[in-house]
Amino acid sequence: MITIANRLKTVEEYYFSSKLREVRELINQGKPIINMGIGSPDLQPSKLVTQAMQNAMCDTIAHQYQSYQGLPELRQEMANFYRNNFQIDLNFNNEILPLMGSKEGIMHISLAFLNEGDEVLIPNPGYPTYTSVTNLVGAKPVFYDLIAENDWEPDFEALEKQDLTKVKLMWVNYPHMPTGARGSLYLFERLINFAKKNHILVINDNPYSFVLNDNPISILQVNGAKEVVLELNSLSKTYNMSGWRVGMVSGNSKYIDAILKVKSNMDSGMFYGIQKGAIEALKLDKSWFEEQNKIYYKRRNLVFQLADKLKCTYDKNSVGLFVWAKLPIGITNSEDFVDELLYQKDLFITPGTVFGNKGEGYVRFSLCISEEKIKEVLNRFQKPTTISKINNNKKNFKIFQIS
Repeated sequence: MITIANRLKTVEEYYFSSKLREVRELINQGKPIINMGIGSPDLQPSKLVTQAMQNAMCDTIAHQYQSYQGLPELRQEMANFYRNNFQIDLNFNNEILPLMGSKEGIMHISLAFLNEGDEVLIPNPGYPTYTSVTNLVGAKPVFYDLIAENDWEPDFEALEKQDLTKVKLMWVNYPHMPTGARGSLYLFERLINFAKKNHILVINDNPYSFVLNDNPISILQVNGAKEVVLELNSLSKTYNMSGWRVGMVSGNSKYIDAILKVKSNMDSGMFYGIQKGAIEALKLDKSWFEEQNKIYYKRRNLVFQLADKLKCTYDKNSVGLFVWAKLPIGITNSEDFVDELLYQKDLFITPGTVFGNKGEGYVRFSLCISEEKIKEVLNRFQKPTTISKINNNKKNFKIFQIS
């Protein structure tokens, strides 16, 4: 047998990869599972986007390798997106790089800036990919805790007490996933001052800024940000293009050049038709976001009702594609709670522990599910239900009351 690389010992299979196999097995057994776990938008992209993609298939260059930097007109529309929505001027030639989704960007940035043994500040709770990619490139994750009492923002005093001499990168993500914390320009100013003082490159992962948010912001709006900041953005959540994998990284041209060196050795350019669709998406005006959010507001209100049924508590002012909810009093294990709902109520939601140990005691509901499906879930909880202890091949469950 050929042994696997040591780097694979530092990571586990992505939670949703393994858990969704379990969910699919239950569905194959005839269980009416409703999946409120993942953030894959079910709403359709604009018809202008799909029409542009269809038309592009007839272009004579549609089948060819594309530029590693993407079409010039795509980069121009990305620059327009930042100018129109954040009042930020970016040079489309050298301050924006299209990506095949933000996850690709996380890997490329890490490969471009991290040496083995470098340290990376990672939010807890936070997006698991920050940790797994850090481990894969041989760097060391250093977690900074986010708590509700501090509005899910970094504790800068605690950070300053740490030895930061080996820290090279810091991942931040506002609006925050999974908690829905909005962030603020004041927070971004503090992050930039912290980064300059400690010679750290901060990357803000910003794909949720337009979802249920009446005040979208970018860390690049802060004066001097380009010296120490990169920002990732994505068309996945904003324009319902998740499966087509379109994102971007923006910032100082020297940083972008470093990322391009990695990217140009990893792929052969984004599919032409997808680029053409992305161009049309980025041209959509604010009415697009308003119409999307009308739908998400209705869904979120229903999810709030579901959380109430489960005796969970939540922040009504949070933003983004999810509802982050604290478990009922007396319930402490989020994975047990999730599995009881899965096996007893045919409902899948996400345990907070997926996002770090500071996510224990919380669960996450996705809004990427129709009103009809959410109402169907609510109907399952019309009468008070006691989930009794059961045994199956995998789980032992406790008892709790749902009303």
